[in-house]
Amino acid sequence: MAVTLQFLACLVVAICLLSVVSTTQHHAGQPMDSTSVGGGLQEPEVPEVMFELLWAGLELDVMGQLHIQDEELASTHPGRRLRLLLQHHVPSDLEGAEQRLQQLQDQRKGPPLSTWDFEHLLLTALSCIYRLHAASEAEERGRWAQVFTLLAQETLWDLCKGFCPQDQPPSLGPWASILDSFP
Repeated sequence: MAVTLQFLACLVVAICLLSVVSTTQHHAGQPMDSTSVGGGLQEPEVPEVMFELLWAGLELDVMGQLHIQDEELASTHPGRRLRLLLQHHVPSDLEGAEQRLQQLQDQRKGPPLSTWDFEHLLLTALSCIYRLHAASEAEERGRWAQVFTLLAQETLWDLCKGFCPQDQPPSLGPWASILDSFP
């Protein structure tokens, strides 16, 4: 289970790096919809900075909040920004993650997500991995695994907009079989 969690977390970090570079070019010129949030959250982090923050590891506290394990990194401006995103913009329960997933699925036919929304998609998927690992009931683990898989699928959908054949969903292929061990 720990190896699977580590693999899934590494997969999300890799997708983050790949997609942030891709979406920087692919989504250029689209307005950010974070105008109601403080100025420090409006621009996404440089991929290398986000990678360093996520590579340091996150931990899920008893209140269900994710925190950066490395206190020194957490105290930097990017670390504080990530903490605010995790606390206020990433769902902390299964129902919130399912609602976010439904919103993303409803937007599938539209234009590519803004960089802001895409960053939230990736952080929500990462949050699902940690919550999946922390879940004690098999049914709950299964639901978290399903939401993570569908969020990964939405990530691929968004990255494929304008590049993949029309109305053909991208496939997770053999990666989806990792989650077969969950009910």
